[in-house]
Amino acid sequence: MLAYGGADSRVGGRIFATLASQSQGYGNSMLPLEQQGRLRARIARGFPTDSGCWGRMGMTRIPLPQASEVVLAGALRTGWRLRTEKTTSTKGKKRAARRR
Repeated sequence: MLAYGGADSRVGGRIFATLASQSQGYGNSMLPLEQQGRLRARIARGFPTDSGCWGRMGMTRIPLPQASEVVLAGALRTGWRLRTEKTTSTKGKKRAARRR
C-alpha cells in the first residue's frame, strides 16, 4: 500500500513501517524507546523519532544507507510485533466495551 507518497507495511490494516521518507534516505518503523536507544548506538546518524503523532506512537526514522540488513529486519520484526500487540489489545478492549 502507499502512505504519504511511499510504500507501507501493515498488519490488521494498521501501518507499522513505511518508505515515505525514502527520498531523504530514511525508512520508518515503529520501535519502542529502549530499542531506539540500542540501535542509535550501532548507527552513527542515529534513529530520530518522527515528529507529531507518528513519533508519539513510536515511529522511528531508520537511515537506510547506514543500516545493515540485520538491523532493518530486526526493526521490521519489532514494528510488526508492536502493531500486532496494539491491534490485539484494541480489539479486546472494543469487545469488552460492547459487552457492557
